[in-house]
Amino acid sequence: MSGPPRVPRPPLRTAGGGSGRPLTRLWRAPGPYALRRNLGVLRRGPYDPTCRLTEDAVWRATRTPAGPATLRLTETPAAGSPGVRAEAWGPGADWALDRLPALLGADDDPAAFVPHHALLAEAHRRHPGLRLIRTGLVLESLIPAVLEQKVTAEEAYRGWRLLVRRHGERAPGPRDDLWVMPTARDWTRVPSWEWHRAGVDRKRSDTVVRAAGRAGRLEEAAAMPLPEALHRLQLIQGIGPWTAAETLQRSNGDPDAITVGDLHLPRTVGYSLTGARNVDDAGMLELLAPYAGQRHRATRLIALAGAHPPRRQPRFPVGDIRRL
Repeated sequence: MSGPPRVPRPPLRTAGGGSGRPLTRLWRAPGPYALRRNLGVLRRGPYDPTCRLTEDAVWRATRTPAGPATLRLTETPAAGSPGVRAEAWGPGADWALDRLPALLGADDDPAAFVPHHALLAEAHRRHPGLRLIRTGLVLESLIPAVLEQKVTAEEAYRGWRLLVRRHGERAPGPRDDLWVMPTARDWTRVPSWEWHRAGVDRKRSDTVVRAAGRAGRLEEAAAMPLPEALHRLQLIQGIGPWTAAETLQRSNGDPDAITVGDLHLPRTVGYSLTGARNVDDAGMLELLAPYAGQRHRATRLIALAGAHPPRRQPRFPVGDIRRL
């Protein structure tokens, strides 16, 4: 059974600071800053239609409470210090620029991290520009996290890309390869065959629909302390500790939002800190206990240190539910 004919997408919009010209803002970093590394956590694969990393800029298309917005972020000196220049287009441009400092990590405090292992001390020293970003938007990080449940990254990235381009809209601004994700209502209206074509099984699509149907309550979690925010997200059937943590790391920028239930992270942490190769979640949490309040930052620094256990099993096979 085939779906309805493809609905033409709206034309490229250039709303912004009048006559298609962007609104601009300059943010001065309080110290060393790594724009691409910090904002790169928002990109879901190399072909994410909502986030592009070029040689000189980070492009981000987002759906704000005020409407779609596109940001172009470039590193530039500001009064002799590292800084970021932002250009914004679209109905949500003002909203996005008002929250630019939080997005870039201004609320984060890297000095609060106290290393207890030589590897982390070295990583902390070598990456002083690392800051944990905060988007203030829950659904845009939650949905791709749901799509990443129990599948390969390649499968999840493909599903996200196809669904956004099919049911979202072109982002405002000068680029024609940027898209804004669907509205919460539009997520609930994606037909079953479209999920199937995107390689998303019923369990994950149902979770997305349930979450989108409660978008207002979920967005409130962006202003909650971590325990309450984790609890709020996990009230939705299909959202567990892994998905909730992966979401709040981005929407809330919480330095303690440690991911549990991950296939690789416990082994990476265990191998990096002790040389052990078969550490589970309980062992990881025990190793990270000295970093209470900063456990997510600790895992980011471990990843940057680049120590990974040798692979002892084949990669998780890429599935394709479209053949079923």
